[in-house]
Parts: sequence; structure tokens; C-alpha cells
Amino acid sequence: MQEKKYLISDRKNYPITAWASDDQPREKLLRKNPESLSDSELLAILINCGYKEKSAVDLAREVLESCNYDLHELSNRSVHELKKIKGIGEARAVTIAASLELARRRQAAVPRKKKTILCSSDAVNLLQAEYSHFENEKCAVVYLNQANQVKHWMLLSEGGITSTIVDVRIIIKKALELGAVKLILCHNHPSGSLEPSRADKTITSRIKEACSLLDLELLDHIIVSSGGYFSFAEQGLL
Repeated sequence: MQEKKYLISDRKNYPITAWASDDQPREKLLRKNPESLSDSELLAILINCGYKEKSAVDLAREVLESCNYDLHELSNRSVHELKKIKGIGEARAVTIAASLELARRRQAAVPRKKKTILCSSDAVNLLQAEYSHFENEKCAVVYLNQANQVKHWMLLSEGGITSTIVDVRIIIKKALELGAVKLILCHNHPSGSLEPSRADKTITSRIKEACSLLDLELLDHIIVSSGGYFSFAEQGLL
């Protein structure tokens, strides 16, 4: 009698519906909780379904592999870049991009409402969540009350920080309208460099001078990037 050989099949070639229910991402989330799922399983739920050669989980792994399994790097991918991955069409790319943007906003929204800033690290935690990932330069001001609680957040400019782009009068006017007494200036360096430019130092000096004339206090100017931060106050530049 001829011996029967058993073939070993790779599960990744089977659709998720053919997996054991314990292994299916949606069912796993329903039975347990989102924290119990891996990044690829969560991403597979967004992708929804794979194609003939790959399951949604395998497609999710390929997406993560394309950015070295770094969610921060993935959040910087455009819809156009995501669509370059086989199996990721426009609808899936938009879903992934929207979900990551929502996660970023959620991270920044809670501290923005209730945050009390008592030191530079408090400010950095707030600002890095909001600005460190952008690929273009943005400048903003955080307005605080006497108790150092955040009252308001205003985007000043995009594309650079110079005296021609950042209007000191608008910054001061908004502070008076809000009844704010303290300010923190912030901008990001997409290049990753944390060295303040001459323009950074000039605008900081102008804002500090304007604040002092109206009994306002510029607490800090913070530069953030994905690699860290630079605090004018910590470096004795205020």
C-alpha cells in the first residue's frame, strides 16, 4: 500500500473566514478587547478583506512592513503612498489614513482641554502629540491663565517662522481677547533638527518684548520634532 503524504498548508493563503474563530480579528476583539489584538490584526479590521493571494491580516503585515512596523511612520504616509501597496486601493488607503489621523487628534485633544502646564516637559508632551509628525513647518501659540491652564490654542502660520509670517500684533490681540496672561510659542522642524534658526531667535525676542509691555509672560518657545525638542527657557534664551 502506498504511503499517504500529508501536505503542510500555509494558513496565510486561506481567507480569514476559514480560520478558527479564535484567530479571526473581529471575533477576537468582540470576545476580548482591542488591547488583545496585534497591530496587524487591528489594521486588518480596517482593511476588511484581502485578495486571492493574501488575507487581510497578511496584507496588514505588508503595510506595516513597508514602514518598518513603525506606526508613527505609517501615520505620515499619504493616501497616494499607501495605494502603491498591492491590495490597498483608494478606499482602504483613505480608511487607514483617516483612522490614524483620528487617533492623533484624540491623543492631542484631551490634554488640550484640561492640561495644566507646570514645566517644559508638560508643554512638550502636549506639543509633540500635535505637531511633531507634520511634514511641513507649523507655528502655534498656546494661551494660559494665571494657574497655567490651557485656555486656547492658535495656529499662527504654516511653512516657516519669520517676522513677515508671524504677526506679533495678532498674538498679543488674541491674548487680550482671551484674558490670557501667559503664552507658549511652538513650532516644529520636519527636518528633525532641533537647532533654533536666527529667525526663531528673532521672533522669540520680538514676542517677549511685546508681552512685557502689556504684563504678559512668554513662558517658553519650544521646537519639536520626531526626535526630541528644544526649549528656549531650558537653554536660558528667554
